Amino acid sequence: MENAAPRFVADVMLGRLTRWLRALGYDSLYDSAYEDAALAELARRENRILLTRDVELTRRKNLHVLLIHDDKVQSQLRQVISAFELNDVSAFTRCIECNAELVTISRDIVAVSVPPYILKTQTNFRGCPQCGKIYWRGTHWVRMRRVLSEMQNDE
Repeated sequence: MENAAPRFVADVMLGRLTRWLRALGYDSLYDSAYEDAALAELARRENRILLTRDVELTRRKNLHVLLIHDDKVQSQLRQVISAFELNDVSAFTRCIECNAELVTISRDIVAVSVPPYILKTQTNFRGCPQCGKIYWRGTHWVRMRRVLSEMQNDE
C-alpha cells in the first residue's frame, strides 16, 4: 500500500482544483456542503490528504494536510503536483463531476445522448456509471491535455 496513489479531500474553496485532480485520475472528494469537522473526520477515516486554503484546518491533529497558497487553479494544481509528485499516467479515468471511475461504453449506447457530429467523428467513449456523464476526446480534452503537459514541463 506504500506506493498507492494519494487520495484527496478538498475544502469548499477548492472545487476547481478537485476537478483537475480528477482529470489527472486522482481520487478526490469534494462537496461544497462539507463542514470543517466533517472534512477532518473524512480525511482521517479514509486516510486522505486534506487540501485546504483555511489555516485553521491545518492546525487539526492527526491529519495529512496541504495548505494551498494561491487563488489561481493552475498554481494550485502545480503546488499539489509538486508536493506529491503526481503524474498523468491515469489521466481521464475519473469523472470530473462526481469522482467515479469511468468505464468504456459503446457508440450504440451513446448514440441517443451525444450530438450527431460527435457520433460521426468519435469512436471511443467513456461514461460515468454514477452520474451518467459521457466523455470523448474532443476539443475540451485536447485543451486539458495541453494544460497538463505545460504544467509537467514547468516542473
